[in-house]
Amino acid sequence: MIPVTKPYLPNRERLNQFLDGIYERNWLTNNGPLAQELTSRLEEYLGVENLLLVSNGTLALQIAYRALGINEPVDGKPAEAITTPFTFIATASSLKWDGIQPVFADIDPETWCLNPASIEEAITPQTRSIVPVHVFGNACDVEAIDTIAQKHNLKVIYDASHAFGVNYKGKSLLKHGDAATLSFHATKLFHTGEGGAIIFQRKEDLERAKRMINFGITGRQTIEELGINAKMNELQAAMGLCVLDEMEANMAVRHRVWSNYERALFSLVQLQKRSDDLSYNAAYFPAVFESEPAAVKVAELLKENRILARRYFFPSLETIDFFEQTSPQPVSNDIAGRILCLPIYASLESQQQKAIIDVIKSFLATGLQR
Repeated sequence: MIPVTKPYLPNRERLNQFLDGIYERNWLTNNGPLAQELTSRLEEYLGVENLLLVSNGTLALQIAYRALGINEPVDGKPAEAITTPFTFIATASSLKWDGIQPVFADIDPETWCLNPASIEEAITPQTRSIVPVHVFGNACDVEAIDTIAQKHNLKVIYDASHAFGVNYKGKSLLKHGDAATLSFHATKLFHTGEGGAIIFQRKEDLERAKRMINFGITGRQTIEELGINAKMNELQAAMGLCVLDEMEANMAVRHRVWSNYERALFSLVQLQKRSDDLSYNAAYFPAVFESEPAAVKVAELLKENRILARRYFFPSLETIDFFEQTSPQPVSNDIAGRILCLPIYASLESQQQKAIIDVIKSFLATGLQR
C-alpha cells in the first residue's frame, strides 16, 4: 500500500549517538541539553527568535492562547476567536477546549486561506483574536490580517503547522502575528515523533509560556501561575536533531515529487494559488477536482490500486455540530468536498508516483468528472 505520507526516518547510527548520550547523562526531560540544542538550531534554521519547544502541536496552540490571554472572558461571556473551517480539527477544538468560542470565517477560493473580508464580517464585541492557518504551507494574507488586527485591537496566532521552513518576502513566515505555532508530529515535514513549537514575537510572552509548560513553576519553591506539563523530552529532541541534519536533502526530493505532480496534473485539476514571494516547502500536494463525486471516485480508484489519498480537510468544520456554527461557509464547504491530497514523501519511488498519476489521468480522460 502506498500511504499518503510516510514518516521520515533519519540515519540510525546518528540517532544512536544521541541516545548513547542520553543514557550517559541519565537526563531524559526537563529542558535537557538536546532540547536546548534543538531550540538553538531551529531558531537559526528558521530565522526566528523566542522559540519554545513543547510536547505536541495541539498544546502549542493552547499554550499560545493562554500566554497571550485570548482565553479570558469578555464582559462575563466566552471570548471569541475567528478562525478557518478549512483546517485540521485541532485548530478549532483546541480553542473550544480552552473555553474560547471558535467563529468560522470563509476562505479565499484560490489560496484556501482565511479571506480577510470574511474576517471583518465575523468580528463582534466578544472577539479577542484571529487564528488563521497557513494551509498546506501557503501564506495567509498577512498584511491584510495585520491591518484588521491593529484596527480592532486583536491578537493574531497563526497555526503554521504546515509552514515549516517557509519564507515570505525574504523572511520567515513564522515572524508574523503575535505568535505562530508548529506541529512536529511524525507526519510533518520536520518531526520529533511527537512535538511542537511556539514562536513568539515578544520576549515577555515567551517567558510566560515557559512558566506555563512547567506547571507554572519558576523556582524550586515558587509557583507564579496556573500551568501544565507540556515540555519536550530528550528522546523527541534527539529525533528532531537527526531529522534537521537531513532536512535539505529531504526537501530536495520532495520538491522533485511535487514538481512531477504539477507537470502532469496542472491542466486537469485546480491547484492552490501561491504568491510569487513565497518559498514553498512541498509538504503537501493538494488537488481540487471538478466535483465532489469525482474526488470521491478518484480516491476509490486509487485505493483499488493500493494507493491512499486523503480528503484534507473534509468536512468543513462549520458543519460539525459541537462547534455550534450557524452561518454556512460556502467556499470552504465546496473546496473541502472536492479536494484530495496525493501521496508525497521522500521515499516515494518514481514508478509509484507514475502509477498514481496514471490512475488520475485515466479517470479524467473518461469525462465522468461530474
